Amino acid sequence: MLMNDSENYEFEMLDLFELTPDLVCIASKDGYFKKVNPAVLQKLGYTQEELFSRPIASNIHEDDQELTRSTRHKMLEGTALVNFQNRYICKDGSIVWLQWTSVFLPDKDFVFAIAKDITESKRKEKEIEEKYNAYKIMATHFKDRAEENRKYLAHELYEEVAQLAGVVKMNVAWINQHITGVAEIAKEKMEEALQVSDLLIKSVRRVSFSMSPKMLEDLGFSATLEWECNEFAVLNGIPCLFESSCEESSIPPAIHIDLFRISQEAFHNIMEHAEATTVKLSLKEEGEYIFLTITDNGIGFDVDKHMSSAGLQHIKQLAASMQAELSIVSKQGEGTTVTVRVKK
Repeated sequence: MLMNDSENYEFEMLDLFELTPDLVCIASKDGYFKKVNPAVLQKLGYTQEELFSRPIASNIHEDDQELTRSTRHKMLEGTALVNFQNRYICKDGSIVWLQWTSVFLPDKDFVFAIAKDITESKRKEKEIEEKYNAYKIMATHFKDRAEENRKYLAHELYEEVAQLAGVVKMNVAWINQHITGVAEIAKEKMEEALQVSDLLIKSVRRVSFSMSPKMLEDLGFSATLEWECNEFAVLNGIPCLFESSCEESSIPPAIHIDLFRISQEAFHNIMEHAEATTVKLSLKEEGEYIFLTITDNGIGFDVDKHMSSAGLQHIKQLAASMQAELSIVSKQGEGTTVTVRVKK
């Protein structure tokens, strides 16, 4: 006797249901398996009777039960469940990760679902995540050590070299005031030595601050950025405006030094290349993010062409080290805007 088209279709579907390596099942609306293919039994290790006698939720890992329950509820209301991942407990106690695509069929009053075993890919993801975290910890350690070394060198420069230069200056000044009968040329050289001593002390202090701004600890982040703007304006004769709408307490101390280094590098690039007449540094917070923006009205540049330059690469690396989002916008003749967005 020949089968009609409907019977042929049902036969083919039954064949596909039984032979596919993916996990295929039909479940009731109240959360019990009603039909499963051999792949389900093989993967979970239960007999059909054992599997059908208990709620599906009893096999789900406890950490995934609430998410599975809420997602299933949405599915029963008409939202197709696509690529949903959760963990199932096998009969031998082992855990498998399954990725489900499921749909509720109201006219049949059951859920049709197909799952793939993604346990191996999840294992690899975890390995990659662990390696990433290890590298991140290592990078943070090296960065912290580098900052400690900077602090030490800055302290030595400020406390030792600057003080020694100060002593030289005082001795030269004393000789200049108290020793009589000194030749005019000698007096000129002493005056010159006093001026050089002043320049040396200022240079040492400036370099010391650049290496490790103790002001960050003493006065706070916003005050340090404002001082940096004023110093830039004085040294370069370019007006530099500072604006901040941030509460100091909302900016994590861990990112202070990185944001400061970015502004430092941006100012250096402006000084060397921008030919700007005005510069602005702003600090603001929006929701859970902090924004640091440095803008100049200089000659601009082609970002794609110059992104590999040392200065921009340094800014990029600093932003990446604190998982910040970096934006550099510039056009020829229209200035440059550097924006860093970092999560609080």
